[in-house]
Amino acid sequence: MSETSIETEHRTVLLRGGDVHSPADPFATAMVVERGHVAWVGSEGAADAFASGVDEVVDLEGALVTPAFVDAHVHTTATGLALTGLDLSSAGSLAEAADLIRAYAAARPADRILIGHGWDAARWPERRAPRREELDELTGGRPLYLTRIDVHSAVVTTALLDLVPGVRDRTGFRDGEPLTGDAHHAVRAAAYAALSPAQRTEAQRAARAHAASLGIGTLHECGGPEISSEDDFTGLLDLARSEPGPRVVGYWADLDVARARALGAVGAAGDLFADGSLGSHTACLHEAYADGAHRGVAHLDAAAVAAHVVAATEAGLQAGFHAIGDAAVGAVVDGVRAAAEKLGLARIRAARHRVEHAEMLTPETIAAFAELGLTASVQPAFDAAWGGEGGMYAERLGAERARTLNPYAALLRAGVPLAFGSDSPVTPLDPWGTVRAAAFHRTPEHRISVRAAFTAHTRGGWRAVGRDDAGTLVPGAPADYAIWRADELVVQAPDDRVARWSTDPRSGTPGLPDLTPGGELPVCLRTVVFGQSVFVRPNA
Repeated sequence: MSETSIETEHRTVLLRGGDVHSPADPFATAMVVERGHVAWVGSEGAADAFASGVDEVVDLEGALVTPAFVDAHVHTTATGLALTGLDLSSAGSLAEAADLIRAYAAARPADRILIGHGWDAARWPERRAPRREELDELTGGRPLYLTRIDVHSAVVTTALLDLVPGVRDRTGFRDGEPLTGDAHHAVRAAAYAALSPAQRTEAQRAARAHAASLGIGTLHECGGPEISSEDDFTGLLDLARSEPGPRVVGYWADLDVARARALGAVGAAGDLFADGSLGSHTACLHEAYADGAHRGVAHLDAAAVAAHVVAATEAGLQAGFHAIGDAAVGAVVDGVRAAAEKLGLARIRAARHRVEHAEMLTPETIAAFAELGLTASVQPAFDAAWGGEGGMYAERLGAERARTLNPYAALLRAGVPLAFGSDSPVTPLDPWGTVRAAAFHRTPEHRISVRAAFTAHTRGGWRAVGRDDAGTLVPGAPADYAIWRADELVVQAPDDRVARWSTDPRSGTPGLPDLTPGGELPVCLRTVVFGQSVFVRPNA
């Protein structure tokens, strides 16, 4: 993965007078950046020796400097469309959603297609999705594609259905209900194909700019033939190479490994669906849903997983799968193990294959992740949004099974590499909120320390793409960092006694902001990627 192809002039910069979060020096207050890399980290006194030999001195005025975040699972164009378009995530009822849809359609009379996201009928008093005839009326009969919050089902207008010949004969089409499966994928492809190149680029720029404003330096784009389009994927990679902003690492979810390589992907991975989602009742389970007499949908069996892992490994690419339900996770584990029996465990572990979401795990599958060297690319905000006794998980699975979801502490104890992301626009880009969600998991036994969660959201994302030399502020590492306005720095662990002890300077552990729920999160003042500023907060 190249550092950048954007022609820029690298300046040597000394940052001083703040707190620099670095394992090289837990009490560092200064840092030198040279040629896009960290050159030195140390104390304020030692910084004097560098001051006369640099191009710029930045007075941090007490601000915190950390590695930039890596969001390990993003749908960039969809995120940008949600930011600039019709976002229903705040709608508290079907009636509120209808008002938003009507107003958006009226405001965009020239758009060939209307695209929106974020409805969640499970939170509405009406307890149902908008019906097609209602959407037809709200939009004046124009094409509309409207995804549920989990992006695994959608409601559409008749005009959009008419653009997809044979859609009513595809699996996942049930008249009067949200589209799932093949029917949803076909309609999504038609919807995104109707976007103009200018609309798509506008959305991608908006998403990258928003990510930069949150201290995110790298995005793992999870594209694929059932998710976006080849033009969308290659256009985003080209944009990231030609314009300043967060790095973009591309994953293309395709069983055709050669095609993924040709498109510039680092892996035939990401949202290569082994199943669907819990919210849409399409995650594949061993036992039936508590609120439905079925066990979801399996898209790949162990044999298909094994064949793909072998092909990707032999091609020198990462393989990876979207797996949420326990049956889907089990199929992935069985398939990767079969690939290891064919190619050897060492080759499989070295490839660092990934599993996205990995929510319903057992002690056996956790142990298998560790054995096979699988990275768990997970989204703690899912638990914050849908966990807890009264949440969607408990509704779908019952309280007992719901309490087993997203067991981050058990994964860490087993030695499974974690990479944190948002799956935006499923949950928003919000890195400190993600760290908070892992540290204050709704199920206490799954909580991890803020330090471990922060590592999973910085260095973990780099390790997930095979880079062990990045994601920390140490000499030689890429100068991807963010500057934050934050309150007192502490060390927070699941056990409050440890948290209190760790504020003692003698512990030698670099502190991080206090993320106790209810408090304000840090504010990003500047984001830097490979030594170049990609975001500066106005009047900061």
